[in-house]
Amino acid sequence: MRFRRPTVLLAVLAVLASGCGVASRAQDAGGGTAPGVGSNPPRGPVGPIPAGLEKFYQQQPDWERCGSNQQCATIEVPLDYSKPTGETIELRARKVLARDRGGRIGTLFINPGGPGASGQEFAAQTPMLFGASVLRKFDIVGWDPRGVGESTPVKCLDTEQLDAMIAADGSPDNATEVAELDKQFKVLAAGCQQRAGQLLPHVSTKDAARDIDVLRGIVGDPQLYYLGMSYGTYLGATYAELFPKNVGRLVLDGAVDPAISSEQLAMAQAKGFDKALDAFAEDCAQRSCKLGSSKNEVLAKIDQLLKISDENPLPGDGNRDVTQALVMLGLVYPLYLKEFWPRLEEAVTDGLAGNGARLLALADEYTDRKPSGYGDNSNEAIIAVNCLDRPDVSSIAQLQAEIPEFKAASPRFGEYLAWSSVACVNWPVKAVNKPHAIKATGAKPIMVLGTTRDPATPYEWAVGLAHQLDSGILVTRDGDGHTAYLSGNACVKNVVESYLVQGNTPATDIKC
Repeated sequence: MRFRRPTVLLAVLAVLASGCGVASRAQDAGGGTAPGVGSNPPRGPVGPIPAGLEKFYQQQPDWERCGSNQQCATIEVPLDYSKPTGETIELRARKVLARDRGGRIGTLFINPGGPGASGQEFAAQTPMLFGASVLRKFDIVGWDPRGVGESTPVKCLDTEQLDAMIAADGSPDNATEVAELDKQFKVLAAGCQQRAGQLLPHVSTKDAARDIDVLRGIVGDPQLYYLGMSYGTYLGATYAELFPKNVGRLVLDGAVDPAISSEQLAMAQAKGFDKALDAFAEDCAQRSCKLGSSKNEVLAKIDQLLKISDENPLPGDGNRDVTQALVMLGLVYPLYLKEFWPRLEEAVTDGLAGNGARLLALADEYTDRKPSGYGDNSNEAIIAVNCLDRPDVSSIAQLQAEIPEFKAASPRFGEYLAWSSVACVNWPVKAVNKPHAIKATGAKPIMVLGTTRDPATPYEWAVGLAHQLDSGILVTRDGDGHTAYLSGNACVKNVVESYLVQGNTPATDIKC
């Protein structure tokens, strides 16, 4: 889950580590012999097609070369699944072709999180990230979900407006600061309504999950192979709930608990970032750290930086000052990846010396802010999806009443994350979903991965989802950083790839 100014954002970053082996029992989670093994892959839609959606499942996209061993295509889906003869929107997808064409199993669909992250970009990186057995046996397809990137996008603000929204005080201390924060999100809501009003009611996770089944039908797989990370786990679990009989092999890494409220999500995430910051501070103190020789000294320096930047923004890149909100993003981003901790130490050191340039650079990486503007629309898409998926606070007064509980739970991140809910107070479209346990009754075994010190998707969320799912198997990675499969942990890698490629499902929950 990526922590951003607008609201909580689920995403994924790759990390490096080491791990252990695992014992498992052989079981074809896809049901019998996997389609396409030792033969040509099936063509055309396979499996049930919902009535009225035939033209979407039966379309034949024009896959064109867009890189080494890669193809790209545009796919048409309904804007509103309740009106399949009405308006349509486009999904842009990228396919990395299986290296073993004769032994191809099928298509592995992947989602890197968000909501708002580009699946196309993630797919382009898979040859450098995924295991050789997965790359040999699967076509890998990443797509920009509806509302995101090169698919029909939710686009609301210009660069200047986004800069103002992201830099706005995320922990307002007085009525003037509250009013300014509220104003920024009203500008966002108005911009989205004006520029993407027709799309806004139709970018929920349920809509995106229905899109996945269209994609599955198009590539000709009778059941879905899927790897979703962070928010992508919620998308995958929602698919399993809607289409349990179409589940083949699903890996849900860095899981989100679908049964808890927005308030519970934000509070748990705040605690997760506090826990990760503690781990950073302890690690820093154990080496020659510029911020102090004890964990408490390091944390005190960070508290000092937050206080200083709240009172007066730091100089940044010569064009933008570094507000406390941008300092917060500069702190949070390196917590996703342990290899970034030295950058965090340097950025905090510079910030305390009155130079916010490194902190701004980290915040810009996090929000994809480039010299020419924002590289994608994820800062807007996340809000559009999240405000539909879960009912949030209904007023600023309600939000303010919850602040003390958030501050008690997380002294550094609690208030900031509590105030992120103000985005949905102003949202022009009401939530269409609500938190509930997902059982996916009738689905084949689903693998859920959790990391014990994951700052963005706390470990207890993975436990919660694995226990909710009737066929959930929990794989625990003991470690730091966000998500598990791309962490370099050999144990996790072996479990996941054995499950995806051979269909081997662990007999019991696994600890790596």
